[in-house]
Amino acid sequence: MTDPNPDDNVEVNVRAEDAVDAYLQRKSVGNPDGPGAGTYAANAESILRRWVEWLEREHQIGSLFALNEVHMRAYAEELADRTENGDYTASTAGTYFAVVRAFLSWCVRGGILESNPATSSDVESALPTPEPKSGSDNFWTPAQRDRLESYVRDRADAAEDASRDERLARLREHAMVAVLAHSGVRGSELFRVPEDDRRTGATWEDVDFYSGTIRVLGKSQRLEDVPLPAAARKPLRRYRVVQDPPTNEWPLFPTRHAPSVAKRVRTVLADRGFSEDEIEGLSETHTAAELSRRYAIAPPAITTEGARSILKRLCDAAEIDVGGDYLTPRGARPGLGERTYPTEQATAETALREQTLEQSIAVVEDLSSLESVQDVDSSGTDC
Repeated sequence: MTDPNPDDNVEVNVRAEDAVDAYLQRKSVGNPDGPGAGTYAANAESILRRWVEWLEREHQIGSLFALNEVHMRAYAEELADRTENGDYTASTAGTYFAVVRAFLSWCVRGGILESNPATSSDVESALPTPEPKSGSDNFWTPAQRDRLESYVRDRADAAEDASRDERLARLREHAMVAVLAHSGVRGSELFRVPEDDRRTGATWEDVDFYSGTIRVLGKSQRLEDVPLPAAARKPLRRYRVVQDPPTNEWPLFPTRHAPSVAKRVRTVLADRGFSEDEIEGLSETHTAAELSRRYAIAPPAITTEGARSILKRLCDAAEIDVGGDYLTPRGARPGLGERTYPTEQATAETALREQTLEQSIAVVEDLSSLESVQDVDSSGTDC
């Protein structure tokens, strides 16, 4: 598909996927809109691809001509739901919607669409509102953090002589709280986000104890190394010794949801050439968890929802007063302030990390406005 011309009268059906291809090509090749356009295309690609997949999956829409305000309001509501569940922040959800809206505005200018179905006030009113400020009960105060950390640390210490399963569970809780409280890693970077196949949860391969970092898929959709302070490394290392993962592809925080583990084991064994009878025989004599370790089949990571369930349970047990609510993974971050690095090189990495998708969009918007007006705006419980 070629880049649409505003003077063309488009009569043929246009697939959303084809239009996205043309849009991304326009933004990436030949640097047509000046500096920053290539960065915008790279950041926008995964967002637009997932939006197209969502349209096809939820509304059976493949053609842009079938798109209307009802579908875009449904997309805004989907982003709001994901924000409510803690998968996205409100600003991230807004950015995702802005990328789609900018793409549809390009389609209007190119003559593909008569109007942009994402620009009505009714559609935009469904988007999530910005997050509360750091004074909100949703965020961890120093006193709440210290109380929760003390509780999980004391429980881990008390489990020294307990069974391996009991000790591992306590060490997992301590490591999870410590990493959230001290690293600034987002819940969606640490745990699995259902329906986002890029966010499968951090693994031991991502952790570098020597350099004191953890590699995550950041908000900018790039892999980034985030510092792991000693307060996070020590509980994590202690937890790893007891977990003793058979492979570095093992998630830091694997699910304990037996059906999910069994499904993964069966799928991988089948892919490795095991017959159905062989798999059934193994399943009759071993648990899914045992087979997972025996054949080094990494189980799925715990989901963001599962992590929230754990934190809710821990807050109740530690009697932490959060105004009737509980401490969430997202709430751990504001108390840390900006992520800081001790070296000049790491400081540059911090700057890159803070160059969010919103900033990339703003660059393209400013440059593109020189040519034309552009509307650039964004599972069972396994704990």
